Amino acid sequence: MGEELPPLEIPVTRTLIVSGALASRDHQDVHHDAEAAREKGSPDIFMNILTTNGLVGRYVAEWAGADAVLRRVAVRLGVPNYPGDTLTLRGRVTALADDGAVELAVTGTNGLGSHVTARVTVVPAGATALPASEEAVR
Repeated sequence: MGEELPPLEIPVTRTLIVSGALASRDHQDVHHDAEAAREKGSPDIFMNILTTNGLVGRYVAEWAGADAVLRRVAVRLGVPNYPGDTLTLRGRVTALADDGAVELAVTGTNGLGSHVTARVTVVPAGATALPASEEAVR
C-alpha cells in the first residue's frame, strides 16, 4: 500500500477537447465553440467531465495492464482544462482487497490547480477477482 504510480502528462489540445466531447456525444457549445464559451463567461473552450473520466481510466489501465477491469471510477472536477495547458495525472495505492482488487487515489493538476480527484477500484491484469457485475449475482 502507498505505492506511487508514475505520473502521466497529457497535453490539453483543442483537438483533444473537441474530439472527447464528440466521442462522448456532448454537443454543448462550450466544448467546441470558443466564441460561445466566451459569451458564457469562460476564456475558451474547456474539457468535459466524460473526457476527464476517460483519461483517468486510461491512466489506471496503463498502470494495471491491458486486461485490467475498472470496477469503479468516481471523479470530482475542480478547475477547468483549457487548450494549451498540460494535465498531469498522479496516483497512489490506498488499499488492497483480498480478491486482488486495488483501490487508487488519482489526482490531475494543470496550470490553474487541481482539475480532478478520483477514487478508482481496479482489478489488475492477471488478478483472480470477478468483475463486479458477476460478483453481484453470487
